[in-house]
Amino acid sequence: MPMARLAVTMKILNGRYIMIKKIGLFALGLAGFFQHAKAQRYLASTFTLVDSVVNIQYGSAPDYKNKKQNLLLDFYEPRDDKAAKRPLVIYVHGGGFTEGTRKWPSVKIMCEKMAQRGYAVASIDYRLDPTFKGFYSNTDRRAIADAMHDLKAAIRFFKANQAKYRIDTVNIITGGESAGAITAMAAAYNDKPHELKNLPKANPYNTEGASGNPGFSTRPKGVLCLCGTGDTSAIEKPTDPPLLIVHNTIDPFVPFELADMVIKRAKNIGINHQVIIYKGKSHCPWYYGLPNWQKYMDSTVNHMSRFIYDKVLDFGEKNAFKKISAIPEKYHELPFSAVKPGGWLKAQIQDNLNGYTGHLDSLVPDLAIKDDIYGRDRLTKKVKSKDVGAQGGGGGGNEEDTSWQVQFLWWNSETQSNWRDGYIRSAILANDKEHLSRIAKYVKRILSTQDADGYLGIYDKELRYKFDQENGELWAKATLLRGLLAWYDYTKDKTVLNAVIKAVDNVMINWPINKSQPFLAMKPDVSGLSHGLTFTDVLESVYRLTGNQKYNDYLVFLYKDFSAQAINEDAQYKKLRDTSFLLKGHGVHTYEHLRTVAAAYYLSGNPELKIALKNFLDKIELATTASGGPVSDEWVGNRADATNRGYEYCSLHELLHSYASLSSKSGSSEYGSKIEKLFFNAAQGARHPNESCIAYLKTDNSYAMEGWRNLDSADKHQVRYKYSPVHQDAAVCCVPNAGRIAPYYVQNMWLKGGNSLVASLLGPSEVNTTINGKPVIVKQTTEYPYTNSLTFEVSATNNKFDLKIRKPEWADKFTVSEKYREEDGFIVISKNWNGRQKIKIDFMPEVKINRDVNNEVYFTYGALVLANPIAANEAKGKSFPLPGYYDYRYTPQELTVYQYAGNKVTKQAGKNEFTTELYDAASGQTKTVMLQPISNTILRQVTFKQK
Repeated sequence: MPMARLAVTMKILNGRYIMIKKIGLFALGLAGFFQHAKAQRYLASTFTLVDSVVNIQYGSAPDYKNKKQNLLLDFYEPRDDKAAKRPLVIYVHGGGFTEGTRKWPSVKIMCEKMAQRGYAVASIDYRLDPTFKGFYSNTDRRAIADAMHDLKAAIRFFKANQAKYRIDTVNIITGGESAGAITAMAAAYNDKPHELKNLPKANPYNTEGASGNPGFSTRPKGVLCLCGTGDTSAIEKPTDPPLLIVHNTIDPFVPFELADMVIKRAKNIGINHQVIIYKGKSHCPWYYGLPNWQKYMDSTVNHMSRFIYDKVLDFGEKNAFKKISAIPEKYHELPFSAVKPGGWLKAQIQDNLNGYTGHLDSLVPDLAIKDDIYGRDRLTKKVKSKDVGAQGGGGGGNEEDTSWQVQFLWWNSETQSNWRDGYIRSAILANDKEHLSRIAKYVKRILSTQDADGYLGIYDKELRYKFDQENGELWAKATLLRGLLAWYDYTKDKTVLNAVIKAVDNVMINWPINKSQPFLAMKPDVSGLSHGLTFTDVLESVYRLTGNQKYNDYLVFLYKDFSAQAINEDAQYKKLRDTSFLLKGHGVHTYEHLRTVAAAYYLSGNPELKIALKNFLDKIELATTASGGPVSDEWVGNRADATNRGYEYCSLHELLHSYASLSSKSGSSEYGSKIEKLFFNAAQGARHPNESCIAYLKTDNSYAMEGWRNLDSADKHQVRYKYSPVHQDAAVCCVPNAGRIAPYYVQNMWLKGGNSLVASLLGPSEVNTTINGKPVIVKQTTEYPYTNSLTFEVSATNNKFDLKIRKPEWADKFTVSEKYREEDGFIVISKNWNGRQKIKIDFMPEVKINRDVNNEVYFTYGALVLANPIAANEAKGKSFPLPGYYDYRYTPQELTVYQYAGNKVTKQAGKNEFTTELYDAASGQTKTVMLQPISNTILRQVTFKQK
């Protein structure tokens, strides 16, 4: 896990001074987050080339000699930009109002750099006055008023010509340096006639002037004050435009004291503002030719971009979280224990219990048992280190340096509680008496750690709810309470439910709705903090159990606060609305946050959130491989790639869970198909087919599993591409989630809605529920997806309802033994059910040729993705305290990467084996190969380039 270093001098955020010394930060792959930012439009360079149009006349007005002066600007935009409209930055040069030009090298460089980040940029000239006596002169400030009027004319010019220049007129930002900053301040805040008292020679004597393009509002969306100042009395109310102030401590032209007056005024009034101070530097240190000017140019552009993106740009978020009218869920989840697995699903869950899921506490006792993080070992200010299981670097950086671990002291709560969640659910589904007895003792013990006020968590009183940076407060609760809620579903023990409700209410009391910032972080790179958004899983469950609307309202509040913070997370509302911003963040965060966005939309009914949700799903589609796996190794990093991008087992579970949430909310059959593809292929294909272990990271085209990705051994610290029952050298996170994924699949196999019982996910199972107040049992007998015949045995007494069975998206041909109709992707059988009745469905799949996001070919048969297995050499690695458990690494005995030559694929009779002819480019010949379901493989090739 990589390290990074960050050096800044002093920041002032929201009026608060913060000294940031040169420190080492564990980044959860900060390099990944920096890569994230590098490619994000409006935050960093996303375009290489910039086009400019020069000498555009935007107005005219009398100069200081009362002679007409044509006002000119230069316009910059990113080359080949496809956006229909862009935010505009109007930049004003300095020069003390007596000299200066938009052609100054530093001004041009500043504008080009902003355009590379995706902004439209204009650099204006304005009327100068060589006789101007200076800002401090009370006798003649006409030059300031002239400049203010001219800038306002430029704003109006772009509003009048918004279509020509493709300007988003909602998001016009004005700013400048020195005199240009003073101009921008005046134009933004001196917007009332009485505020002209300090500009007595304004001509005309009004706030708008007469420099051209009348009839448009000139209030900017944000202001950039670089080494300038302004009339502090003109800053009047919190709703005034957000303000960025960049200044220096030894500025001889605009002393820091003048800037400090603006800072204090902004803080007292409460406008949204940010302050960056270059300690020990003089006036505008980014001016071309000054010492280290390039460093300060880049730093200033970064601060401007971050400020604009976080505090200024409006993608509709002002009203996005307003409740319109909640959208009822189409179907409802059943209590966890209502659905039981059968056949191969039950066998797999029992295998997990017999293996890593049932024995993780013996495999890593220090993490899973000895650290009583919810009880006697709660975190205090005195705790500076803890064994969190990551023994090596595992992906870059200095693996001997463990200082980063201090920030992640919550980590064992994730390992323990996600493991317990999967363990509890697996034991319930397998009805394993021994494990159920162990779990009952655990639940009694964990409830004994709850404080009298309801607090159930990992922090002592001196720390809890008092964070402004990375923490695991909500995340530790979410992981714990999900398991306890499953136990309540099974036992109906009110003691458990009451403890969960008290714990949730304790959060809501200490972080009150709309009056707190649970996701506040002074540094943008966070992990446990953003994981904490999954606390919304608990809120949804508690609402379903209590019917109390306050839990739904708090869910929307959490997403609103999460979106408002300056953190590097894909699922923030503003980023979702930006369709040019592809997913780049820590994958497991991204995919688990999908269900929060969905919940916020359905609970609010707000159309702005509907757009955000749609954009989110479109972005995930581009990051999804042929097997249904969402890339995240550990960063999403743009598009999927079958060979060069892996998926994390944690992400497989979290995306499955999110799709399941969308399935019940929307009622759309498409999410069932996505879940099946992911679970039957990516998830099964990342399990070892014979041993109790999984791959932390796996690629669709898996040519080697030696720790690093495929045959690329350049990153010697990468250890995740192997099979292990623990993965302690990276993090003990994926193995716990590998124990959760099958139980979550089982729970969501059946849904209810109105007068309908819905087989949402196919496979061997039995559901026991009530319809119309009467008991109903349906047993689904099948080995789907490995066979495609399904029998539904319905047991009911004189009960009329619809049995809905999701039709897989690939199922073009099928037969049903009963009269049916098709409706929205479901096979619907409506009848009065009485006694025991059977329905038989036979799907008749054919091998299909498909294309992934990179246009590579892959083959499917029904729900199964097929692969060419590659014979491998096995090497046993680390052993564990429990005998019989090992890490495993694999290398190919012989590697041939084939291409698709258009040949037919033939299924072997009675087997899930398929033959075809593929092209071997090395030999120039086609060869007969045997394809198998991806779930049977360790090394394999799944996608094939076209010959």
